[in-house]
Amino acid sequence: MKRDHVIVDSLEHASRYYNLHTDFEQAFAFLYRSDLAELADGRYEIDGTKVYCIISYGPGRTREKARLEAHQKYIDIQYVISGIDDMGWIPVAECKQPDGEYNAEKDIIFYKDVPRIWATVMPGNFAIFFPEDGHAPLGGTGELHKAIVKVSVY
Repeated sequence: MKRDHVIVDSLEHASRYYNLHTDFEQAFAFLYRSDLAELADGRYEIDGTKVYCIISYGPGRTREKARLEAHQKYIDIQYVISGIDDMGWIPVAECKQPDGEYNAEKDIIFYKDVPRIWATVMPGNFAIFFPEDGHAPLGGTGELHKAIVKVSVY
């Protein structure tokens, strides 16, 4: 899928994206949980290693300090529970400055490149990042409470 933009939308429109991956429906179902905001920081299994969620609460880093990253094995659905996150985006194909080697165990590589686009993601909204998407989360300021659902591409 070739795009020149980041996907950002509200949770109420999640069903529009179910056809992008067979596991998106169950991934978004987790984000609809009535107790989502009360979950403690940590990892929550949804469907074993195929689909899981990481709940995190902490300070934003600002756009200047947000680290550009990419994944090969998982799609990120980054959902903002509270706070406002600025997330950067650039196609991985345009990233020319790796910041270290790809870590297969953590499924992450960092880049020194600069995002082409910044999207402000408000509470109740999500951004979707596929393996071809370099992304820089935590570009917001202040406290951020997020749910990051990881969906295996395999």
